[in-house]
Formats: sequence, C-alpha cells, structure tokens
Amino acid sequence: MVSADAARNIVGIIGNVISFGLFLSPVPTFYKIVKKKAVEEFSAIPYLATVLNCMLWVFYGLPIVHPNSILVVTINGIGLVLEAIYLSIYFTYSTNKQRKKAGLILLGEIAFMFVVVLLVLVLAHTHTKRSLIVGVLCVIFGTCMYASPLSIMKMVIRTKSVEYMPFFLSLAAFLNGICWTAYALIKFDIFITIPNGLGALFGAVQLILYGLYYKTTPKKGPKEVQLQPSSMVAPNIV
Repeated sequence: MVSADAARNIVGIIGNVISFGLFLSPVPTFYKIVKKKAVEEFSAIPYLATVLNCMLWVFYGLPIVHPNSILVVTINGIGLVLEAIYLSIYFTYSTNKQRKKAGLILLGEIAFMFVVVLLVLVLAHTHTKRSLIVGVLCVIFGTCMYASPLSIMKMVIRTKSVEYMPFFLSLAAFLNGICWTAYALIKFDIFITIPNGLGALFGAVQLILYGLYYKTTPKKGPKEVQLQPSSMVAPNIV
C-alpha cells in the first residue's frame, strides 16, 4: 500500500517533468531571436509574468512558509533560472525602449517580492498565516496566468482555425494542470488546487476546440509560440 506522502511525491515528480517541458516551450522563439539578433515585435510580458509567478511559488514552498513542499520549490526554481536566461536574451537583442520598459517592470517585481517577503516574515509568525498570505497571492497571479489562453481560444472560435494554438502545448498544459491538481488533493492544498484546477479546465477546453477546428485550419507552417502556460506551480507551473 502506497502512503499518501509517497503518492504525492510521485505525482509531484511527474508534475516537475511536465512543467519543465512547458518552461522549455519558448526555446524556438528565443533561438529565432538570437539568429536574427533582434526581438522584433515579441513581447517580454509573458516571461516577466512568469518570473513573478515563479518567485511567489518558490517563496510559498520554502519550509519557513509552507513545509513539505520541496517539489514546488524545485520546479519553480528551475523555471526562474530559465526565465532569467530568456530575459537575458531579450535584453541583449531588444531596442533601448523595449529594454527600458522590461527593465522597469522587472525592478518593480523584485521590489514587490522584497516587500512581500519582509512583511510576511516580520508580521506573520506561524506557518498557517504565512501560507495564507503567500498562497492567496499565488492564486491571484497563477489564475491570471492560466487565464491568458482565453484570448487565443476566442481567436480560434472566431477564425475557426487552431493555427496559433499548438496541440502538444495545449495537451501539456492540460496534463500539467491535472497532475498538480492531483498533487494538491492528496494532501489538500487549496492554493495549489485553484489555479491548477482552472488550468486543467482551460486545457481541456483548448483540446476540445482543437478537435472541433483542426480540419478547418489552413495547412501552413508552425507559428512562434510565445504564451507561457504554466501557472503551474509552474503549479501554474504548479
């Protein structure tokens, strides 16, 4: 008989693997940027949003906030490193105007996290209180990230084409949401359950739309993927 802790760890490890794949999804985009030595019209916003999301989940998973959540820390720590690499490439090949805008947003996120960490550690003296404060923030930002594909789904319905909604990315986002929701339900964690439950739902809707509109999609080359999935922990991706 597998214990709840063992089952949770197994599901969490699987979630780490799927989330890692999602974090790697922008690689083709940044390969193209490096090759062209210009970011052109690509936006840094999805990657900046993922940085903040990962920072919040790393903080949430630390023993001083929410004990026994190391798998939340590992995948979001990895995600944070990858996003830093993506943003470094963006800053290298962006214009001064693009660089300034992205830099100001990034500094704002770092300042925000500094304030959050300081207030939580100084004013909240129990794991329950700390988990509640940081967890609510994670739910808010994680839910916003998982809701980001809504604009793509709207476009799919309007154009009757899945050209800009890659199947495997939608499938991975769905499996990621399912996996981290299961992880959260084994030892109930409402803050991981909410964003990832929504992620699984949105992923399922994307797959249904793909099935409905695949045959009506013009056969063209693959498009650049810029949207981050993941609320995962990276549960957005968690």
